[in-house]
Amino acid sequence: GVIKTYQGQQDLHQRLKELGLVRGTFVTVKRFAPLGDPMEITVRGYHLSIRKQDAATILVTKSEKQ
Repeated sequence: GVIKTYQGQQDLHQRLKELGLVRGTFVTVKRFAPLGDPMEITVRGYHLSIRKQDAATILVTKSEKQ
C-alpha cells in the first residue's frame, strides 16, 4: 500500500519518517517473525523490520503497484 498518515505518538512518527516511511511511499509487507512480531516490510528498495505495535500507527491505502 501507500502511506497516507500516522496516528498516535508524535515522537514515533518522527522515527518512522527517519527510516524512510514518509507519506506517499509505497510499502509491501513481506513476512512476519515466527511468533508474529516483528514484521518485515519493503520500503524504497530495502527491507525493514518493525514492531507490529509501531506498524499499527501507520495508515496506508491499498495499491495495486508491485
